[in-house]
Amino acid sequence: MRQLDKFPRPVREIMTEWIPMPDGKRLAARIWLPEDAARNPVPAVLEYLPYRRRDGTANRDSVTQPYVAGHGYAAVRIDIRGTGDSEGLMLDEYDLPEQQDGVEAIQWLARQPWCTGSVGMWGISWGGINSLQVAALAPPALKAIMPMGFIDDRYNGDCHFMGGCLLEGNMSWGHTLFTQMAYPPDPAVVGKDWRRQWQERLESITPPMATWLGHQRRDRYWTAGSVCEDYSRIKCPVYAINGWQDSYARSILPLMERLSVPRKALIGPWAHAWPHAARPGPAIGFLQEALRWWDYWLKGIDTGIMDEPMVRAWMGEWIKPSKLVTTWPGRWVAEESWPAPRPAQSMALAAAGLGTKPGDETFEIRSPETNGFRAGYQCSYGLGPDLSDDQRIDDAQSLCFDSAPLTERVEILGEPAVELDIAVDKPQALLAVRLCDVAPDGASLRLTYGLLNLSHRDSEASPAPLVPGQRYRVRIPLCATAYAFPAGHRIRLALSSAYWPIAWPSPEKASVTLHGKNSRLLLPVRQPDAALDDGLAPFGEPEGAAPKAIVETRARRTDKSQDRLEEELSEGRVSLLRNRDRGAWKTMDSDVEYDSTGLLKFSIQDGDPLSAAQDFDLATTIGRPGWRIRTETRTQISATAKDFVLKAEMKAFLNGHEEFARSWDYKIPRDNL
Repeated sequence: MRQLDKFPRPVREIMTEWIPMPDGKRLAARIWLPEDAARNPVPAVLEYLPYRRRDGTANRDSVTQPYVAGHGYAAVRIDIRGTGDSEGLMLDEYDLPEQQDGVEAIQWLARQPWCTGSVGMWGISWGGINSLQVAALAPPALKAIMPMGFIDDRYNGDCHFMGGCLLEGNMSWGHTLFTQMAYPPDPAVVGKDWRRQWQERLESITPPMATWLGHQRRDRYWTAGSVCEDYSRIKCPVYAINGWQDSYARSILPLMERLSVPRKALIGPWAHAWPHAARPGPAIGFLQEALRWWDYWLKGIDTGIMDEPMVRAWMGEWIKPSKLVTTWPGRWVAEESWPAPRPAQSMALAAAGLGTKPGDETFEIRSPETNGFRAGYQCSYGLGPDLSDDQRIDDAQSLCFDSAPLTERVEILGEPAVELDIAVDKPQALLAVRLCDVAPDGASLRLTYGLLNLSHRDSEASPAPLVPGQRYRVRIPLCATAYAFPAGHRIRLALSSAYWPIAWPSPEKASVTLHGKNSRLLLPVRQPDAALDDGLAPFGEPEGAAPKAIVETRARRTDKSQDRLEEELSEGRVSLLRNRDRGAWKTMDSDVEYDSTGLLKFSIQDGDPLSAAQDFDLATTIGRPGWRIRTETRTQISATAKDFVLKAEMKAFLNGHEEFARSWDYKIPRDNL
């Protein structure tokens, strides 16, 4: 990345600016803006997060925010209520008070003498999600947004559920958020009142994964924060950005299809990270691209960005399966609109494999509970070996249908799906569907996957048990992708009744009977369009402000040994252990030190789905000499046939003395899960 120290307009920084809310609470903001903005006002670009603007995101912000400000904007980072130094309490993610505070903050920014009155909003993950949610409330000053790594559907798009299956992220991300809810405000900013505010935060904590687990079907809790319930509420232009290796990529094409405002999509090969610093590469000159968007919609400068195709996507190509990929081969392709005007290609499922002629065979799907250990992380960040590995072991535990070796290259872009004719011998079961590219040497590369809890076959809001032995026709969408199968390779469809630890197992081991005659794979085949694809202007080299925010005191652990499988042969139990060592660092301008380590353990015993268990520990230290906070958290989840059993505990220390300790025990009924 090109690191820049000088920009067209010199920048000054306001470390803390207080933004008043109607209820008397104040949000803490950090603002970078041109030195002459009071005389020559500029539009504002807001990022709105719970991750501590002075230390938690300091390094990332030091690259992006001065760059944006130096090109004629007020770059603003606000701590969400009850996080960082902001007053009040945060009780859950993406709740209505957070959204309403965002509206108030935008209107406040628009009124400042250094602002032209036009505001944009952007961010990745949480910041991308609340960009959409705030846009749905239509604050008048919000003129455009740029969500990255986002979801538009809180129930079926986030890390909690997919197709009604309980995802691993509900606990792993839930545990992370549980820990972060205990972080204090900084006494260097809020003064002596910091301790009272910290105690209020600690006393208010409810483990968020318990809240989420209490809503196992699509109910009002999820729909209230899902912009997909009414896309017409979004009135401003949207530039949606994601990467195929990000678990949230499945949200981007539906947004293009259903919004009615000016919109664009950019989908790279990346994991869950900003495109100028993302892996797998190639990273791009994303901040230059962002300026083209902001200049067009916030300054009225015709940068040509709206004359370009609606969708620009990375068409990936074969690479040897690996948990760590630094650069994914491929090329950029484009679509003028979405959905693209072409039918899906149907491939029959037969004993002879994938093809055009359906057979009349039946097949059994009865996977071991350990199927899925090669799936990688549910959400990859590209920071270490967290992608899916060679799928051959999982494939051997699945029902697979292979095409004949391809005689020519086949490209797909969009959402694959399967339509299956099935019967099940139990009232509860799940299906996992993987699409893979199999090389001539047998290596199997997972391209995408989908899940369906079969009790959700007709409705996410009103699930119903299966009638054992009854025939059902189900449709299972896979996450959207773009990929070019090379000639000589085979297309593989793999079906399994388990996908641990990504999906929580059904309460009984089930056998699924697949009737091949009425079952098929639907592939979004795309013919190369040289006239369109070859006319795309190349992205510039990644660039940003020179990072000056932190000094690393212990490197983040990213080696392959951070993941390991352990087998307890006497019991037949297999455990996947993930070391979570995020390293240690010190912020230069706020003098805050961080240190975070933890362990995630996923274990299960073959033949016994009720043996599934997840156990997470995380210890984090934040502070400086004389003010050092340490939190120690642990969560455990297991299940009986009728209930989920969730245990959580938290301890918080100030300068080595225990200040807070609490444990929580929940028994949450299983709801068709």
